[in-house]
Amino acid sequence: MIKDSRINPTKSWQILKDRILQITDASTGSYSTVIEGFSFHRHINNDDPKPHFFEPVVIIVVQGEKLVKIGVQEYLYGQNICFISGIDIPVTSCVMKASKDAPYLAMSLNLDIGLIASLASKTPILSTPLNTLPRGAMIQAVEGDLLDAFLRLIELTEKPEQIPIMKELLLQEIHYRLLSSPFGHTLRALNTFGSQGNQIARVIAWLKNNYKQPLQIEELAQRSNMAASTFHKHFKDVTSLSPIQYLKQLRLSEAQYLMLSKGYDVTQAAMNVGYESATQFIREYKRLFGEPPRKNITNIIKKNEFHSLAY
Repeated sequence: MIKDSRINPTKSWQILKDRILQITDASTGSYSTVIEGFSFHRHINNDDPKPHFFEPVVIIVVQGEKLVKIGVQEYLYGQNICFISGIDIPVTSCVMKASKDAPYLAMSLNLDIGLIASLASKTPILSTPLNTLPRGAMIQAVEGDLLDAFLRLIELTEKPEQIPIMKELLLQEIHYRLLSSPFGHTLRALNTFGSQGNQIARVIAWLKNNYKQPLQIEELAQRSNMAASTFHKHFKDVTSLSPIQYLKQLRLSEAQYLMLSKGYDVTQAAMNVGYESATQFIREYKRLFGEPPRKNITNIIKKNEFHSLAY
């Protein structure tokens, strides 16, 4: 049972550390809870940077350090710092500080974009103007109210009979706390209909469902109600990537998933994600993942690390 520790942040962090260590039971990897989208993570070694996709998520590090790179932007965060992404975004990340005696410990919660949109109109607006185009991700300190809400979410995982009622209330609170935080203006801008940030977010959502199609900047610009040059600039402002770079990483990440989870061979994966040339696919896959696809998949299976280092 988690006791009330709101008056003592140091005690709160210790409770989180003890709880994650207990749940992960000295193993390495990611652990889903009974609350969908809420997971714990434990790693005992530093690792090399690996590319993958983040969905909208908040990640709170309890011990150790993590590095996330998005385009040319780098985010290094550790205890008392959280990483928040308001969009689906390709990243390269690695654990920077971890050991057997002091493992990297973190928890993550997938964000509900619909809930953010519905709460935005009820949440006080911060000083940053809505029309200021935000980065789609950032790091910030974990405030006491947000930390307390996560502590109660962990406690709820131990009371399955309360989950049907209390889960929605706690998730609303956490999303509200994030909207009230420094990153709140970004979440609001990305989810307020008609704003430039929301126009880019809607294009990203379209790309996620239509990544197999040939990329036409003019068509994407029309979907965002922007001129092509304006769209290209704003897309890069939000994602730190050009639309072409974004689509390429989206396709390659999906191809990796298909080869790992569904047993596709290299040619099948390439064609399934929109490549017309397997040779081009292999070349671009190696550039992103550091080795040819067949070798990469074999090594991942041997190490049993697919999806285990995402957060």
